[in-house]
Amino acid sequence: MSTDFPDQAVPAGGDGPEPPHALLRVPLDVRSTSLAVLAVLACVYILKWASAVFIPVLLGLMLSYALSPIVNRLQRWHLPRALGAAVLLLGIVAGGGSLLYSLSDDTAALIDQLPEAAQKLRLSLQRPRQAQTGTIDNVQKAATELERAADVGSAPTASGPPGVTHVVIERPRFNVKDYLWSGTLGLAALAGQFAVVILIAYFLLAAGDSFRRKMVRLAGPRMSQKRVTLEALDEITGQIQRYLLVQLFTSAILGVATWLVFAWIGLQHAAVWGVVAAVTNLIPYLGAVIIGAGSALLGFMQFGRPDMALLIGAASFAIHGIVGNLLTPWLTSRAGRMNPVTVFVGVLAWGWLWGLPGLLLGVPILMVVKAVCDRVDDLKPVGELLGT
Repeated sequence: MSTDFPDQAVPAGGDGPEPPHALLRVPLDVRSTSLAVLAVLACVYILKWASAVFIPVLLGLMLSYALSPIVNRLQRWHLPRALGAAVLLLGIVAGGGSLLYSLSDDTAALIDQLPEAAQKLRLSLQRPRQAQTGTIDNVQKAATELERAADVGSAPTASGPPGVTHVVIERPRFNVKDYLWSGTLGLAALAGQFAVVILIAYFLLAAGDSFRRKMVRLAGPRMSQKRVTLEALDEITGQIQRYLLVQLFTSAILGVATWLVFAWIGLQHAAVWGVVAAVTNLIPYLGAVIIGAGSALLGFMQFGRPDMALLIGAASFAIHGIVGNLLTPWLTSRAGRMNPVTVFVGVLAWGWLWGLPGLLLGVPILMVVKAVCDRVDDLKPVGELLGT
């Protein structure tokens, strides 16, 4: 009589054969997997190589998503869409420029204090080491003297062996003109990128739903294909707009709270810290660390006391914790939330790929990927992995 399982060994206790182990057989197509890996590597290389093109386009796209509800409202008030988009973008640029100009003096003074704060922190960390004298210090001094004696004994003479030419490498002197020229080029490139982002956002806002209708027409001849494409576009638009509006609102609240708390503590340039906190809040996880560590360092320099530095850092992390863990989840719907682990890993990956713009674009890109994967049968496991 044949059985489905091989003969099992009978244990000494005579309790019968052990139950068989369940085996999970997963079919693996080596060729398809290899092609998928190569395709992913090729996409990563292209994104890295053409970052100067992708970054402004995606930043302009995100900005158009954030401002499209306001332009739609202006259009309902019988204002032409192109004119409404131009007025809105010009108002944002003018308002941001006036804010930066009003805080330029405080920002320059804050930046000038950074080297002094770092030096003061380094000296404070070296004092306990200098106070400890003992056997280890004596051994280190003796080792240093022995190394000097060995260097003197083995140093070559000035003449050297015959036929050998002594080469002395001189470092080039610091040229202020070269430094200013490179800095000017960097500012010009940054201004050019910013202008490109504004122009792309303007064209997208002025176009309205024309690109959306074109993508629906290109989806395929069947109504099911058009319906799936339209649902994906609707979900992408809703999630990105909701995410950006929530981020802007919470960033404003975070900036005002940071300004008020730092001003109450007595930290200098509290308004600048509020603006920086509002901007860095757009960077998930890392923005809180930047503000907390930087404000604690400047607080230690100003007050000269570690307890005040800890108080300022703790206040910053407490504000970020309240806004990030209580206010943001309450404002964001459940459908738009992402898995925190995948968000953190994705932000790190996009930051490695594109730097600071990658940190800003990481979460919206993951939202788009999730919306697409949820509607493609073969990619639904990826969407499940990205979701909560």
